[in-house]
Order: sequence, then structure tokens, then C-alpha cells
Amino acid sequence: MGGIVVPYCTGSGHTRRLAELVAEGAGGAALIDVEAMGEADWARIAAAEAVVFGAPTYMGGPAAGFKAFMDASGDLWLDQGWKDKIAAGFTVATFPAGDKLSTLTQLAVFAAQHGMVWVGQAEIGAPARKDGGAVNGAGFWLGLAAASSRDKTRLIDEADAETARRFGARVAGAARRWARGLV
Repeated sequence: MGGIVVPYCTGSGHTRRLAELVAEGAGGAALIDVEAMGEADWARIAAAEAVVFGAPTYMGGPAAGFKAFMDASGDLWLDQGWKDKIAAGFTVATFPAGDKLSTLTQLAVFAAQHGMVWVGQAEIGAPARKDGGAVNGAGFWLGLAAASSRDKTRLIDEADAETARRFGARVAGAARRWARGLV
């Protein structure tokens, strides 16, 4: 199997849309809805080179569906079944800040407990770089953080969509370098 997997949960579709954009930027990835997982999905994560976790931020942390997935991974933690895999994470909330850093921190700690190697955000856009466009406009570095679009037909505005694609490409590049021992 190998490759990149994106386990996520979604409420109104925003997180799923981000997952699709991250997968697109990565050149393809398997999307796994953690609220509908089966044994084959757990096996796919176990075989992956990189895992990009995605959860909406509700009330200052990952949504309950994603937290249940985290808790269900306890037996894997004991055996360090995901040790040395590349990991990254993303979240979305209504407000530009929206306490998303709290969710990204929880995802990073979750990955660290599994012995994974975390990859953060590297895009510097506006306002620091006028030529950087609107990518990573809120300045999140621990992972990808987006705001849900007011246009519910889009779900994610274009600046956050482009940031998601670039984030997926970054994770894919890190996974390739890690697999070749170039880190």
C-alpha cells in the first residue's frame, strides 16, 4: 500500500473539502472518514508512509468523532505501530483564529505519542510577504488551519484551498525525503 492517507472527520463538509485539497496537493492520497472506519482502513494507515490527520475545531479542540478515533488507536500506541511515519495535521473552524491552534497542538501531541515525525506549515504569505499572496494568511505554523467559507457552495475560500494544496505537497515531499533517508 504505502503512500499518504488522510484520516479525517467532518461536520458540515468543510474538513472533508480540506482533506480533498490536501490529497490533491500531495499528488493523491487515500481519504478515510474516521467515523466510518473498518479494519481495512486501519491497515491502510498502518501501511502508509505519511498520515495527515484532519479534524474540525469544535469548542477549542478536535471534534468528538476524531477524538474517538484517537482513543481507539490506544492498542497501536502500546506497540508503536505508527512509529517513524511522517505525520501532519489540519483543522477548520468558523472564525479566522477560532482556537484552531489548540486542535493542531492536540494532533501534534497525538502523533508524538505514536512516535511519528511531525511536519508543520512552511508557507509565508501575506502580510509578511506581499508577493506571497494570501496563503497561510492567518500565520499558522504547526499545521494547516483554515476558516470555513461564508459561501457554503465553496466550503473553503481559495486562499485556504491553495494553502491546503501546498501543505499536501509539503507533506508528500517530506515523506519522499524521509523514505530515501535524506533528512
